[in-house]
Amino acid sequence: MQDLEFTAIVGLICKEDSRFDRKAYTLVREALDHTVKELRRKSPERAGKSQHITGGELLHGIRSYALEQYGPLTKTVLNLWGVTRCADFGDIVFNLIEYNIFSKTENDRREDFSDIYDFDEAFVQPFAPARPRRARGPLGTA
Repeated sequence: MQDLEFTAIVGLICKEDSRFDRKAYTLVREALDHTVKELRRKSPERAGKSQHITGGELLHGIRSYALEQYGPLTKTVLNLWGVTRCADFGDIVFNLIEYNIFSKTENDRREDFSDIYDFDEAFVQPFAPARPRRARGPLGTA
């Protein structure tokens, strides 16, 4: 799909459903491409077959891709775009399905995107210190 067409359709979606920033739709689209490539790389038997992936596979791909792109700011960026939980990604995906940008099988449901991971665990914890620092007194004394 041409970027101009995608951008125009996302503009229409955002007029109808203003919960999510346009950039969230672009992230999901890019993460889908990233996820399909990664799954094919890890499982060569998927090459040449349908590009369809499950909601869970896409969510894990979104997590991986978003962390690559935004690092420790991932959760902040997603929250600014209106995305605060996995189900929001499901809403974005199904908005794209309604406009024939993405496709689905008869088995795909919005619920496939519910509570797969917690945003703090997925996007904050990877950057948290391995162990908490102990408070030190004056001049480094314990």
